[in-house]
Amino acid sequence: MTGTLYGVGLGPGDPELMTLKAHRLISSARVIAYPAPDSGESFARSIAAHVIPADAREIPIVVPMRVDRFPAQEIYDKAALEIAEVLASGQDVVTLCEGDPFFYGSFMYLFERLSDRFPCEIVPGVTSLTACAAQLRRPLTSRTDVLTVLPGPLDDTELRPRIENSQAIAIMKVGRHLPRLRALLDDMGLLDKAGYVERASLPEQRVFRLANVPAEKAPYFSMILIYKGDEAWTLPPSFSS
Repeated sequence: MTGTLYGVGLGPGDPELMTLKAHRLISSARVIAYPAPDSGESFARSIAAHVIPADAREIPIVVPMRVDRFPAQEIYDKAALEIAEVLASGQDVVTLCEGDPFFYGSFMYLFERLSDRFPCEIVPGVTSLTACAAQLRRPLTSRTDVLTVLPGPLDDTELRPRIENSQAIAIMKVGRHLPRLRALLDDMGLLDKAGYVERASLPEQRVFRLANVPAEKAPYFSMILIYKGDEAWTLPPSFSS
């Protein structure tokens, strides 16, 4: 018999937002894999560090932090080979993933390489989408509202019609695109309906109305949430963070 590959969602960053199932699997794991940058600490590992067994084998999947498109196929090909050897020996592998494994999660690239050969189990996690809505203190969407999730790097020509045709919008991966996105939403008359959250649930979290964001560049873990549906939802006049 082979081992099982687990894709475990860790939530947006606060360790207390891990599920009980994630905690159980990680704390009893013999082999743990996780994405890691080519320099510095793995964010995924840092969330779960307090429950990783000291004697567990660790498989960091080192993905260089670059502007160009990732994942790099050869990196996940190599990681899949190493993990496949462990699974073939009969051992389970618990793979850590920020947020949710199937919502922009890195685990999906291992899943597509290994799920046809080994048992796989997905453990959902709290997504950054709902975490940011909670920190903005405004509901995300309601009733028959259309919620659209958009990557910030998309061109304005693609973003504009999608925003126009939705009542609730989440723009993820804001990063260096912040000035352009803010200018687009200002031009569309939506600046007063847009909230901004970076590093949701972490100690360094910051929350603003988009119009009041003081920086011209956002971190990778940042999001803009817009609501323009029929509900009378507004953003709080100010935020403490």
